[in-house]
Amino acid sequence: MKLRPLATLAFATALLLAGNAFAQQSAADAARRYDPAFRTAEQKSKLQRFAYMDGTWRGPGTYVLPDGSRHDIIQTERIGPLLDGGIKLIEGRGYNPDGTTGFNAFAVLSWDVDAQAYGFRSHAMGFSGDMKFVPTDHGFVWEIPAGPGTVIRYTAVVKDGRWHEVGERIGPDGKAVRTFEMTLKRIGDSTWPATDAVPPR
Repeated sequence: MKLRPLATLAFATALLLAGNAFAQQSAADAARRYDPAFRTAEQKSKLQRFAYMDGTWRGPGTYVLPDGSRHDIIQTERIGPLLDGGIKLIEGRGYNPDGTTGFNAFAVLSWDVDAQAYGFRSHAMGFSGDMKFVPTDHGFVWEIPAGPGTVIRYTAVVKDGRWHEVGERIGPDGKAVRTFEMTLKRIGDSTWPATDAVPPR
């Protein structure tokens, strides 16, 4: 069907106006993405869903060693926000039966505004890396690369002051082998790490 000249002009004008509006909106969205106030507000909003993790936790845990033997520990976690709630810091300690520290790990949970994804950087036993982190209805799942086609997957369920987490080694065949389990109870609040800032004078 042929369009009449006036109809063609009206159609072209409508397309031009729509294109200009879209370009202006896209430019506004792009500018907003680089606005610190927008970015920090989005980060705080995304981290707020994990406020239930804040505080101190303690309970029994078990590692399954490569030879199949079990090593029992008392696991503790202390968790709190920093940067006005824009990131969350996590420190875990595993205590041996004699009270010595057998394991100590530190992680930062954040929100990447540009990638629109959670970031989880973990440090432990001389290693560090950015891990895949996915929230769930009652907790989260995070993974450590462990070789070709292999991951160590940790699945946590945190509900009603109880934190249950299991670690599984999943190979290329998809078979899961349990390597870790802990069941923690929330034992109190914590002002870590936001307190004791250095004053101006």
